[in-house]
Amino acid sequence: MNTSEQKTASMPAPKTADPKLPRLAEVPAFTEWMSQGWADPERTPAATPDAATAAALHRSKLSAALPGVSFVVASGWAPVRSNDCFYDFRPHSDFLWLTNCSAEGAVLVGTPAGGGHDFQLFVPAPALPGDPKFFTSAAHGELWVGAAHGPTHWEQALGLPTAPMTALDNVLARLSGAEAAGNLSASMISTHGLKPSATLSRTLSELRLLKDPWEITELRNSVTHTIEGFSQVINQIPTAIEGGGERWLQGTFDRVARTYGHGPGYATIVGSAHHAPTLHWVRCDGPVVESEMLLLDMGVEESSFYTADVTRTFPANGKFTTAQREVHDLVEKSHRAGLAQIAPGKDFTDFHTAIMEVIANGLSDWGMLPVSVDEALSPTGQHHRRWLVCGVGHHLGLDVHDCASASYEEYQGAKLQENMVLTVEPGLYFHKHDEMVPPELRGMGVRLEDDLLVTASGHENLSDPLPIDAAGIEAWMAAQAGNKA
Repeated sequence: MNTSEQKTASMPAPKTADPKLPRLAEVPAFTEWMSQGWADPERTPAATPDAATAAALHRSKLSAALPGVSFVVASGWAPVRSNDCFYDFRPHSDFLWLTNCSAEGAVLVGTPAGGGHDFQLFVPAPALPGDPKFFTSAAHGELWVGAAHGPTHWEQALGLPTAPMTALDNVLARLSGAEAAGNLSASMISTHGLKPSATLSRTLSELRLLKDPWEITELRNSVTHTIEGFSQVINQIPTAIEGGGERWLQGTFDRVARTYGHGPGYATIVGSAHHAPTLHWVRCDGPVVESEMLLLDMGVEESSFYTADVTRTFPANGKFTTAQREVHDLVEKSHRAGLAQIAPGKDFTDFHTAIMEVIANGLSDWGMLPVSVDEALSPTGQHHRRWLVCGVGHHLGLDVHDCASASYEEYQGAKLQENMVLTVEPGLYFHKHDEMVPPELRGMGVRLEDDLLVTASGHENLSDPLPIDAAGIEAWMAAQAGNKA
């Protein structure tokens, strides 16, 4: 089965209203009639010259990193949700970085040539008028899915040689020992013997660690739109308290993300009251409690698929209680200590170490550690991590946890460099049922997360318009009243 048929084969054929009647594609008069009278809709992909230029630069970086190696990188297919319904398609990030193409089922091939590579993109041919699939294919028929982009349209938009998917098999048959990445189809694996390459995935992740100017612009836009999303969510807290609950706020942010970009960059986290300590509270099926804190972890994924990742914790009623503020202040103190370590030449782990020292000392001051601070911070201790078991920062870009296939030496074991973009996100998570926590603190969860661009002299906090101190958060909440899109 070839890649262009993969999704279609998993879908039942469209049925006529009366099973006694022939299928529409089997009626010559109807097929002929459906092939006539259609003007050409606008089929140009929404790709910008800057994006195409950036993708070309990315391809040249890969070519230089692995000279003489053949590459195959696939965009993938939308997974089945149920029966003949599919989840929304999102291309593989490595494929996006190299092409800026959002086509489902597309494949990029790089063949060594001279001192570099010749790259060619293969995309499924759209089912246009004159092809029975135009009206029978729910996966590719233009009558079903809207104006479709073909090879010519993608080539014009991307400046990248592009061919129909039907030509891919012959090209792959001529390749030997190609490195493959992305979401490979079953037929690419079985027919051509392609296997995911750890070397190629690692190389691509490591190349993506440093962002170019176009990528930084996209991330700036993402953060700006995310902050707008926070504003809209804060405005909807009264409605959520009245009965809409966490889902109302989740839906509010997701609407903003769809308005400004492709959608949310990850499942939006809205945790009220005792849900806030749950690290990935994406169910969002609880009430919003007016007297409790509200943890919001949200990011807009731009149409370019670059995403922000920002977290703040708010008092739902606009004012922190004494106990809430005490926890928030400790997280803020650790956050500022972490931010101070974001600069070129610093070890990636320096901000982690700084955060953990503040957290351990604070918990010790509250009498919550069973050992000394030094013992807790030692590799054989880590008692403070009971309330902070997750990491406290990561690279950011096309993926919310970007560059995940990079080697330890190039990621956690490396030094920060100018034009890296990463998050810092300390927190404290006191579960309601944790008997090691003082009763007055149980059920509290606080996280602060900012998106940071490493600069030549330090860093720029891209999410700085959102305050991190308790008084600033209270003032910012009050200022959002009436600020609705």
